[in-house]
Amino acid sequence: MPFTLPELPYAENALEPFIDQKTMNIHRTKHHQAYVDNLNKAVDGTPWASMSIEEICRKVKEAPDAVKAAVRNNGGGHWNHSMFWKWMAPKGQGGAPSAELAAAIDKAFGSMDNFKQQFADAGMKRFGSGWAWLVRKSDGSLAITSTPNQDNPLMEGLVDVIGHPLLGVDVWEHAYYLNYQNRRADYLKSFWEVVNWNAVK
Repeated sequence: MPFTLPELPYAENALEPFIDQKTMNIHRTKHHQAYVDNLNKAVDGTPWASMSIEEICRKVKEAPDAVKAAVRNNGGGHWNHSMFWKWMAPKGQGGAPSAELAAAIDKAFGSMDNFKQQFADAGMKRFGSGWAWLVRKSDGSLAITSTPNQDNPLMEGLVDVIGHPLLGVDVWEHAYYLNYQNRRADYLKSFWEVVNWNAVK
């Protein structure tokens, strides 16, 4: 069954003024849709077409050379964005970190404020396009990392930190440029207003 573009769990304008409706529309219906379409084209007629998107990301290093780049870029793009929409919610509806997560953040980073600063730094220091991530590693510890392009921490053998992505933020310019222009720092600060902590697990 072909991969499909997921529906948003809220209205396109629900994240305003932090994420504007026009950006949400273009980001999802143009950029994310292109990843879906190109992924389907790359895996059509192969065993990869029957895998879950998470399985594709985990095994992308094993993809045939002829389609590896297409599967990596578009499979990553589809997984990353499918989660990104879930990791956001209208202001006031995102809840708070669970007690377990809050304790783990304090242990790993010293405080929630320190975590937010280090997470933002990872996004700011990502040269060009990519993502910043909060990751739970296999030993249960938390780490912050960033990846280029549409890579993610599921992609074993291709990225620096492997683990379960708990939270990610898109720092490609198309994610924020209409509203924030070149002010990535302002975009990353606003992101905390719409984080859906209920989905950070």
